[in-house]
Amino acid sequence: MSGPLPSFSAPLRAQASEPLRRFLQVARGAGLRVSAAEGIDAARAVDLVGYDDRGVLKDTLGLVLAKTPEEKALYDEAFELYFQREALAGKAAADVDAAPARSPQGSASDAAEPTDGSGRASLSQLLENDDRATLASALESAARQVGIEKIRLFTQKNLYIRQILERMGLREVEAQTAALRASGGADDDDRAQRLSERLERLRDSARDYVERSMLLYGRAETEQLRSRMLKSSRLANIDPSQHERMRVLVRTMAKRIATRYAMKRRRRQRGQLDIRRTLRRNMGWGGVPFITAWKQRRIEKPRVMVLCDVSGSVAWVAQFLLMFIYALTEVLSDIRSFAYSGSLIEVSDILERKPIDAAVVQVMAEMGFGSSNYGNSLADFENGWMEQVTNKTTLIILGDARGNDNDPRTEIMDRLAQRAKRIIWLNPEPRSAWGTGDSDMYRYLPYCSLARVCSTLNDLERVITDLLDRAH
Repeated sequence: MSGPLPSFSAPLRAQASEPLRRFLQVARGAGLRVSAAEGIDAARAVDLVGYDDRGVLKDTLGLVLAKTPEEKALYDEAFELYFQREALAGKAAADVDAAPARSPQGSASDAAEPTDGSGRASLSQLLENDDRATLASALESAARQVGIEKIRLFTQKNLYIRQILERMGLREVEAQTAALRASGGADDDDRAQRLSERLERLRDSARDYVERSMLLYGRAETEQLRSRMLKSSRLANIDPSQHERMRVLVRTMAKRIATRYAMKRRRRQRGQLDIRRTLRRNMGWGGVPFITAWKQRRIEKPRVMVLCDVSGSVAWVAQFLLMFIYALTEVLSDIRSFAYSGSLIEVSDILERKPIDAAVVQVMAEMGFGSSNYGNSLADFENGWMEQVTNKTTLIILGDARGNDNDPRTEIMDRLAQRAKRIIWLNPEPRSAWGTGDSDMYRYLPYCSLARVCSTLNDLERVITDLLDRAH
């Protein structure tokens, strides 16, 4: 980009800053991360290139706002949705400015019709003249006046349509139409019919406008509301059509946690400045600290072994826990995974060799949805992997502890508790159901360092966060 930059003290043109402000709001809602500094850069760029050339404007803003291929795709979609409307609005606004100079067909009856008080044609005049460009401009102006950019929910659609039409003069048109029909004249009936038909067409245009605005301004809020509902819903109750979105949520949550704890871990591993060693190293420069020395301490990543019950109602929770754990490889180490129902097998190699989504499907196909036998499964684990449990191992057991009245083998849990650093039991059932029927939860509870209800994504996030907090 060439040309002088505007000075910091120079105010941006009002006509340029308002559309850009709304576009930045739309872009953020679409998922772009736009900082305050980038917003200022965008305003300067628009001040230079203007709105006249849509291609130049799109390329210029794209250079400022989109930083990755994913954001470029989001930016393109948001730009096309938003500036398509703004171009029409700009053209129509010019027509509005010219509207007072036009004569509404010069008839005596028209000359007596009301205006909106500013000398411009009233809504009934615009409808009778079928002045669509001015109507479109008036519609957008009314929409801005009622705050259309605040629309968030689909249920607000009819409210905004009504407010926009009333702002344009709906009540006057309805009163005039009723008066014309009450007069009983044939010409008045025709005129009333014409007004009603064009008013209905205007109502359709307002509906389209509000729905487009809903896509622009309400998408972010709708998506956030939907995500909050999914994260707080019981995993067993979520419709399979939502599972792909749930996987996206799991990956996003895991990435956020991994980023937070990786930074924390790097900071702690760097340690504190060792003043004595730093001064000794820099004696040759008169003590000026060109070379620093740090007191470092080794922080080990948590070693995790996960035992997942993949039978019946617990299976859905298990697959999301596995996704969560394997998305955290940056902050966890030596993750070993086991699936059990009637017996237990290790599934670490499946989860490491394949993409996590495909791996979970294979694990479920091999072991999932069977009948639980916790005693047998614990015996299998003791026979095959007990020696690999050390005092650095965190053992996570996911299950409802319902062993179908088989021997729970609590003595194995006792031996595991003596060897492991700690045992965390995640139960998808509410606490009020623990110990009822064939549940052995209270028999296992004395051997657990922590036992929690875990039936939602929020529960999973809390457990993983707690695990990492204790490790750091």
